[in-house]
Amino acid sequence: MAGNSFGTVFRLTTFGESHGQAIGGVIDGCPAGVDIDLDAIQNDLDRRKPGQSKIVTQRKESDLVQILSGVFEGKSTGTPIGFVIGNTDQRSKDYSHIKDVFRPSHADYTYHEKYGSRDYRGGGRSSARETACRVVAGSIAKQLLKDVKINAFTSSVGSLKLEKPYQELDFELTENNIVRCPDQEMADRMIDLIKDIRKEGDTIGGTISCVIQNVPVGLGEPVFDKLHAQLGKAMLSINAVKGFEYGSGFEGTQMKGS
Repeated sequence: MAGNSFGTVFRLTTFGESHGQAIGGVIDGCPAGVDIDLDAIQNDLDRRKPGQSKIVTQRKESDLVQILSGVFEGKSTGTPIGFVIGNTDQRSKDYSHIKDVFRPSHADYTYHEKYGSRDYRGGGRSSARETACRVVAGSIAKQLLKDVKINAFTSSVGSLKLEKPYQELDFELTENNIVRCPDQEMADRMIDLIKDIRKEGDTIGGTISCVIQNVPVGLGEPVFDKLHAQLGKAMLSINAVKGFEYGSGFEGTQMKGS
């Protein structure tokens, strides 16, 4: 199976399955001498980990990261940074009833057809648990980009959409609710909608918006490696992501060039 790496200069390769012993990764290209804040990495992992509220998966994982290499006395050494995150809530028996069943909207069937076998325990390699490895790499990348401000938030759930421009939002409020929407009134409505949909035994989609400020000029390379092309590849590789807009996105088709 190929396709387990992303990046060129700063490159992440991830490994592991949802209900294996651990997941982990190797980061190549981190410069030497960078202060690595392990508490900041763990804080970002804590923001992602499951079981934080009733509207997300109830799997309980501590998501404690162990750095194996590439960091010494709090600084990067310039060598590959290896890390692992143990899987402590392994309940493989919970999936025994779907051993011979392909779940709709999952990778079960495609993995079986492509590779001739599949890990039915929570999706195996196709599980969203793999994204914990991206959080570790992303957290370290943020420490390299101290002057760049990155804020992401939930901007829609179902038909509920946050219409305010990002300039009018207070990103400090994002962590004040379980849907991480910087508008409390809209957050309450989103939460109510999710709970109603869950009572019906169903799920609902949504949109995440990300605002990045103080970005250096000239990122990306011409033709196939443009910045928005690379961002699109990264975002669309996340489980369940089905669309990506950059800048004005598809709304730009309704705007005049002037």
